[in-house]
Amino acid sequence: MIEVKVTGLALDSQKVPVVLLKEIGGERVLPIWIGPAEANAIALSLDGIKTERPLTHDLLKNLIDAFKTRVSKVIISELKHNTFFARIFLERDGTIISIDARPSDSIALAMRSQSPIFVSEEVMSTSSGLFQPNQEEKAKSLRDYLKRLNLEDFGKYDLNTNNA
Repeated sequence: MIEVKVTGLALDSQKVPVVLLKEIGGERVLPIWIGPAEANAIALSLDGIKTERPLTHDLLKNLIDAFKTRVSKVIISELKHNTFFARIFLERDGTIISIDARPSDSIALAMRSQSPIFVSEEVMSTSSGLFQPNQEEKAKSLRDYLKRLNLEDFGKYDLNTNNA
């Protein structure tokens, strides 16, 4: 397992957010494509911004804390059919539970709980070449955009009409 840290966010050519995980003590960077909401959650953590009310990942961390449990680590474990898989490891009284999760949610939770993030060697060696160094400017651009986002701008979702 390779320990990584979140070094930033980028946008791909279709403007899809990508979280960038860089190996600690190495040069490889693993890009993982994520949704805009998860990109926002990760950007808030990167910038140390606390929201007035808990967002989903904050709520999950609060629940874990309330049950006197801790996130011991997150592992980006597999890549199948262009989909990344992750596991969240929770520990309570010496018992460890492994939970299947999306990498983006796992990363956002790990950042909030200050837990280590690991990537399997197979995933890192298969996917780390996907990142091009010139993406750094795109990463800064996405972070700037996410900082300016106001959650109120999203409006309310109407389940009956599928319209915002």
